[in-house]
Parts: sequence; C-alpha cells; structure tokens
Amino acid sequence: MSYRYISIKEFGGPEVLGLETKERLPEPNQGELRIKVQATSINFTDTLIRRGIYPDVKDKPPITPGYDMVGIIDKLGAGVTGFKEGQKVAELTIMGAYSEYIILPAKQLVPLPEDINAVDAVSMILSYVTAYQMLTRSAQVKEGSKILVHGAGGAVGSALLQIGSILKLKMYGTASADQHDFLKEFGCQPIDYKSEDFVKVVKDLEPNGLDAVFDPFGGDHFKRSIKTLNKKGKLVAFGAYNAKSSMDLIKSFLQVQIWNFTPWIPSTNFYSIGSWHKKHHDWFESDLKKLFVLLSEGKLKPLVSKTIKLEDAKEAHELIERGGLKGKLIILMNN
Repeated sequence: MSYRYISIKEFGGPEVLGLETKERLPEPNQGELRIKVQATSINFTDTLIRRGIYPDVKDKPPITPGYDMVGIIDKLGAGVTGFKEGQKVAELTIMGAYSEYIILPAKQLVPLPEDINAVDAVSMILSYVTAYQMLTRSAQVKEGSKILVHGAGGAVGSALLQIGSILKLKMYGTASADQHDFLKEFGCQPIDYKSEDFVKVVKDLEPNGLDAVFDPFGGDHFKRSIKTLNKKGKLVAFGAYNAKSSMDLIKSFLQVQIWNFTPWIPSTNFYSIGSWHKKHHDWFESDLKKLFVLLSEGKLKPLVSKTIKLEDAKEAHELIERGGLKGKLIILMNN
C-alpha cells in the first residue's frame, strides 16, 4: 500500500516543498506505533525549518516537516502495551507529520478523547500547549495579573487570550485594526501596532507596569517589551519572527539569557516547546490532557483560519509568511 508525504530536498522558499509517494507503508519497530495521520498544523516554525535556520532541528534534506499531529493507531510494534489499533492519539512530532503515515515511539503518544475532532485537537498540541505553559509555568500568572500579548490575533496569540480569559487576567494585545473586535471578545484591550506605540499606550494605561509580556518577534522588539514591565514582571520570548537567519535566532536567544542575569532588568526567559517537550515530557502530557478537558467542556474554541490538503503545503507556507492569518492553518488528510 502506498502513501504520500511532503519532502524538502533542499533548504529554501516554499517552492522546495514537494509531494512524494512511497509504495510501501513504514513498519514499526520494537516499542513503536504506526499512525495514520488525520491532521497536522502548519506553523511559522515549519517555515524556519524549511529555510534551514531553526536551531532545534539539525536534520539535513531530504526531510519531512510537520511539528504536530493527531492520528489513528494503524499498527503496533513488538512490546507495545497500553494502546490498541484504531485508538486516536496526539503528539508533538517536531518533524515528519506532513505525511499520511508516521512511525512514533509509543511512550511519547498522548491518548485523545473520542469526543474531540482532529482539527480542534491538533490545534491544542503546539499553539495551546505553548500558550498554557508560558502563562502557568514560565510567567506563573495569577488571577488579575496584567499581561501584554504581541501578535494577539495569531495562533499562539489567540490561544494566550482564550486561556488568559479563563484565568481571569487583565490583557492587552497588539494586532492590526481588523483583528481588534476579535481581541475584545476575550476582554483584551487592543493596541494597533501599525499606528500606536505600544510602550506609550501601556505606560499611559498601566503606569506601574505589567506583570508579563509575551513576545515572538525578537531583536529590538524585546527591548521595547521590557519597558512595559514592572520591576517583578517577566518577558517571555518565544520566537524571533523577524529573523532572517539562524544567527538572528541565536542572537535573540542569547540576548534574553544575558538579560536574565542582569539585576536591573526584569526577569526574562526564552520559551521553546521543543526543548521543554524533550526535557519535561511529563509536563507536556499533563498540560495537553488539561487542555483536552477544557476543549471537551467547550471552554476552549480554537480559531482555525483554513483547512487544506496535503498537496497544498506550498501555498500554506506562502500564506504563513505573508502574515495576517487569524488562527491555525491545518492540513486535513484525505486518506
């Protein structure tokens, strides 16, 4: 039986994403499972991997991207217990999920409640776990904490707002004007990043400063975000959207790390879900299960911009890099 997948044969622009076919399904080894992928999301991180500038991925082409996935167990490898064929599972794959089938270690998989559909579930894995961990584990917010979310209309930004609303935070968010009504739905005070200086707006509205700011942009943008914090506030950096090269990413990371040891600057840290997933998989599994419960209860409603077919991955990467999307882009397999 054949299956299809996306291959990157050389680093570069969206045009390097090619649809390939293998004539035989992969076979699981000891402790592994074969998963029939139902859905995977397309993320900005995937575009960095495609360009060859994402520090956490050292693999060289040919490679298959795909940071997360929801699927159905198709075959169990030897020695696997606690799972059964036909069971729905989820995982942060980092690589490989742009594929109709994937092999994964059983110990890393998180069971998926039967009442959750694949599109909603896959939205939880990267964006919502990132948001939840940054709020509760990195920033350690409490009810009434005052926060600023940059890129508040995007996938992670909207997740931060939804979870922040549940946690009863006072929220400000930067976004384009056409996204402001959406931000207000979660009790977030919008700031137009195109026409307003967010530092001035925050200082006028919160002269004592904020408790936390979540910034995916990198470089000098981090410096401006720090200016909005109170003395005990925390900058949580979680990317470098403006990065042109791997060196830009590394500089942003090192900058944040150095600041954290500078006593006159508020606390700073750089959040990486890939790193945390590797070091603290128990946290990942616990937090994802909590999010699945909130999803089942109707307390979370992931914002999905568009669902696409596997063969449209190139166009999806172009949309991601163009910016302005509201919510997630999801590859929904038609296998």
